[in-house]
Amino acid sequence: MATSSKAGGKLGPHSPTSNESAQTEAATKKSATRPPEEGVNPKTSKPGAGGAEAVAGFQLNRELATAMDSVYRAPEKTNLRDIAEASYGPLPPRAETVHGPDDRVKINNTNAYPWRVHASLLITAADNSMWIGTGWFIGPHTLMTAGHVVNIRGSGVAGRDGWVRRIQVMPGRNGASLPYGTVTSTSFRSVNGWSGGSGDENFDYGAIILPVNTGSTTGWLGFGNYSDAELLASVGNISGYPGDKPSGTQWYDARRIAAVNSRKVYYDIDTAGGQSGSAVYRIVNGGRFAFGIHAYGGASTNSGTRINSAVFNNMVAWKA
Repeated sequence: MATSSKAGGKLGPHSPTSNESAQTEAATKKSATRPPEEGVNPKTSKPGAGGAEAVAGFQLNRELATAMDSVYRAPEKTNLRDIAEASYGPLPPRAETVHGPDDRVKINNTNAYPWRVHASLLITAADNSMWIGTGWFIGPHTLMTAGHVVNIRGSGVAGRDGWVRRIQVMPGRNGASLPYGTVTSTSFRSVNGWSGGSGDENFDYGAIILPVNTGSTTGWLGFGNYSDAELLASVGNISGYPGDKPSGTQWYDARRIAAVNSRKVYYDIDTAGGQSGSAVYRIVNGGRFAFGIHAYGGASTNSGTRINSAVFNNMVAWKA
């Protein structure tokens, strides 16, 4: 498939790329986008605002009502590996990590907001190998995820590298149950810094474009470009579909942000392979706003791609 990017001048690392030809990008610069019917403009929020979800069994010992109503069934695929292994192999330090006691909590009411915003991904690579990952809605037909979910780099396996063949998106999946059904996408986005050949982890982000507006039913997360001070005073929330838990179950954890730089955010939030592409988000006056895309692990902290101004502008364009 073709690769396209913004026209004119030398390609920068954040120049958008696509597996479809003649894609146009017309970003609208804003400081933040809001989730549907929730949230506030982060310009008006106090620095440091941002907490954890209220989840039964979570370390904050809050409660959340549960409900389940599903008429769909997930495909019977088990023991699939994390899509990150397609590019990096299974060895640390890049593998997503549980540090010390596992604090993750299983989400049972996955058909409620915000849990239904997060999707289990079944990824078919160019060589027809199958992998798992996580994505999250930012608009009616667009999900964000890691760049290595949509475009595999440096696998060393003949015919595997490059844009994946297709991704089956299952919002709010709960094991075999699919409250919002499943949609298959063959339309993907990333940036030159990742898919242009370098596979630089500082630019490891991408998007999945659906042929239908499933996000209008599930809702989506807002996202914003926040200052260092705001992020360092915030609690990061991550929910996704780890491969070390029962197949297709959603798990959540939260912890204060440990460190930031211009392109990455670091946190001691427990994750595992399969959660590549999960949102890292904060809660501001009840609204949920992503500021990172989870992608990597480490000995003491895990990390994700920071939503800086360049990432933000691409997300706005991909959401359109």
